[in-house]
Amino acid sequence: MDTNRWRTGAARRAALAAVVAGGLLITGCSGGGTDRAATSDSGGRAPGAPAPGAPAPAPAPGARNSEQRPGADRANGGANGRADGAAGDEARETAPADHLSTFALDVDTASYGYARRTLADGRLPAADTVRPEEFVNSFRQDYPKPAGNGFSVTVDGARTGARDWSLVRVGLATRPADRHGERPPAALTFVVDISGSMGEPGRLDLVKESLGVLTDQLRDDDSIALVTFSDEAETRLPMTRVEGSRDRIHRVVDELETTSSTNVEAGVTTGYDTAVAGHRKGATNRVVLLSDALANTGETEAGAILDRIEDERRAYGITLFGVGVGSEYGDAFMEQLADKGDGHTTYVSTSEQARKVFVEQLPAHIELRARDAKAQVAFDPKRVETFRLIGYENREVADEDFRDDRVDGGEVGPGHQVTALYAVKTRPGAQDRGGRLATATVRWLDPASRAPQERSGSLDSGALGARLWDEGTKPGLRVAATAAYFADSLRGGELPGAPTRAELAGHADGLARTTESKVVGELAESIRRANGLRD
Repeated sequence: MDTNRWRTGAARRAALAAVVAGGLLITGCSGGGTDRAATSDSGGRAPGAPAPGAPAPAPAPGARNSEQRPGADRANGGANGRADGAAGDEARETAPADHLSTFALDVDTASYGYARRTLADGRLPAADTVRPEEFVNSFRQDYPKPAGNGFSVTVDGARTGARDWSLVRVGLATRPADRHGERPPAALTFVVDISGSMGEPGRLDLVKESLGVLTDQLRDDDSIALVTFSDEAETRLPMTRVEGSRDRIHRVVDELETTSSTNVEAGVTTGYDTAVAGHRKGATNRVVLLSDALANTGETEAGAILDRIEDERRAYGITLFGVGVGSEYGDAFMEQLADKGDGHTTYVSTSEQARKVFVEQLPAHIELRARDAKAQVAFDPKRVETFRLIGYENREVADEDFRDDRVDGGEVGPGHQVTALYAVKTRPGAQDRGGRLATATVRWLDPASRAPQERSGSLDSGALGARLWDEGTKPGLRVAATAAYFADSLRGGELPGAPTRAELAGHADGLARTTESKVVGELAESIRRANGLRD
């Protein structure tokens, strides 16, 4: 095992500080994990100490279940969740810095969709395009729905085949939208790639089909603008109310044809200019980029393009939703654009997938339940020796910035779910002794008022008695584990307790039969394809 991938929290924070000091605020996916070798004595700044120039955050999460306020479970919608009020509302235990894990929430799924497409084409995906959290978050879980507009928090786990190693799952979920209920109007600026590479079947033709479907799904009080780009960008449709304009919108979409090279910079810049010009106060203002993200003209590095959209994002709250297409796809490029644009990405390669994104999942892509959402997990040092967050490398947040609301988090819509999996090595006898193993807290800003909110959930070490692959273990946990182990294997990882490739395929096939789920069956098929390409 690569010991460099299991680092102390102090070392990780020092490395992160060096990166921030160097101005590298956006990074691509690395091959390593978010790892902590937990000890009683932690180096570096204590978790409660503020970053230079930052307000002092509240103590780290970790209050016992017995300290929950009456009615907190009902407010949260989950049996193991807790609604946290202002600092000082209740006493909290603190965890040493090396026992904390903090990250911005991420609802992207593009990495898994593109990996499936690549495998179907007979190729293994490049390791740097594989992000385990996006594999895991591609599968729906049975998390409880919160009663309000916040999150439910679920924490559970099971033992793996490696001695003292368990897999701990942290699940966060928002309440789905009522498709026919009230919502703010949407002001959507579509930025469509019409470069030559988009002429391949499954690219521009799929984009046009998707936009046609979406036009019929939007409400009369929503608005659409359309920008196209190849070597240059052009506004084909300024911000236009849908009511009375559906036929006009369809005609503009139908007339789209491919031309020459790919100048993403021109497209994104013009797209944001158009979105700002058509900005609607009180609406959900979003830029939707549909492209294979293979920039070859103009500024082709994400950093230069990101600089151009920063002011508009901050001043107008315009977020970016990236929809990737094509057998060759600039995955990392699109992800960086969406991360900086306070948005998310997905990938489509079939009409069925496009309909799912633009019809079934439409509310989740154009509404918001939470801004700048972050999660922090505190592990008890008496019961946990070391742990590793699987994925989320480019979503890390310094532990001391968890409650600094100036630090960017993730944007989450209605019905979104976020799953984080941890490989956790417990201390000998920890499961027999029982007691608090981990507490997970999610913090976010209300989209309308910007008021901070928190919810927490916890896991007792005695709850890790089940074996991961036993039939009695929750199918959702086993599916999430299968997706995570698959992703890690594609990156050449060495997660403790990981099944062999043949065993993983067997687990996936069994889960496909048990759940009778088409998407789990597709996961099993992808694992078999990958195994065949590596044999």
